[in-house]
Amino acid sequence: MSTFKKVRKAVLPVAGLGTRFLPATKAVPKEMLTIVDKPVVQYVVEEAAAAGIEHFVFVTGRNKAVIEDHFDIQFELNETLEARGKTAELANIKAMLPKAGSMSFTRQQEPLGLGHAVWCARDIIGDEPFALLLPDMLMQADRGCLSGMMDLYAQSGGNVVSVEECHPDLSHKYGIVGMGEELGEGFKITEMVEKPAKGTAPSNWFINGRYILQPEIFDILETQERGAGNEIQLTDGMLRLAETQEFAGYRFRGNTYDCGSKDGFIKANLAFALARDDIRSLIEDDLRALLG
Repeated sequence: MSTFKKVRKAVLPVAGLGTRFLPATKAVPKEMLTIVDKPVVQYVVEEAAAAGIEHFVFVTGRNKAVIEDHFDIQFELNETLEARGKTAELANIKAMLPKAGSMSFTRQQEPLGLGHAVWCARDIIGDEPFALLLPDMLMQADRGCLSGMMDLYAQSGGNVVSVEECHPDLSHKYGIVGMGEELGEGFKITEMVEKPAKGTAPSNWFINGRYILQPEIFDILETQERGAGNEIQLTDGMLRLAETQEFAGYRFRGNTYDCGSKDGFIKANLAFALARDDIRSLIEDDLRALLG
């Protein structure tokens, strides 16, 4: 097992159709919808980069080329900004550009589930542990979620998932973990149950969209039978991996916004706007007036 190898690469599955946001996502990928003034996917890439990720692997689908263009140089835009003296905007655009060669894009030709999307990245990841970040899930905290997970991984090795608390009455809606021995900012996971029946959940800590996984998951996903929704489910693969490898849960202390849902997307825009000094003063009074 490749425990304690450095986590250098991250997988971002961005092939989804975004049907919950139609008609907005008919021509624009859901990952490119903006939270204030940045696409959702850019926030996730920045979180990963802050945690030390060196290479980003996007698992894409048709009509997703704009994501690749977003992280590329646009010479006409740069020249226009420079000619107009917009130095701050130009600096901001240049600062977000990744290092040359640090991004790879591979296709998931069929919508066969998250497990299949992860498996599509196998040849680019190779025999290394990797991070998996769901771009729909946007985290807001004093410290990036993946950065905290990296610290726990340095203690535990194996596999790490980010978890957060929900109300016990809502545990049946999530993938829930069982809690074992305390470990740094988290704990050892004793079991994982997808949407347990009411009253049977082993805890109220649910998996919230950030993972560090060992490469042995690829061999499992290659032979994984289809599960819920007739798709290859990552959770099913992790349950099989847990038979031979340990999992730890990182307690995420912050707010998670599901930007794949309309309410989560709106809440994220409000939360991130109010967290910015340059915008809060412009909208705070209006928001109070609307609520009043």
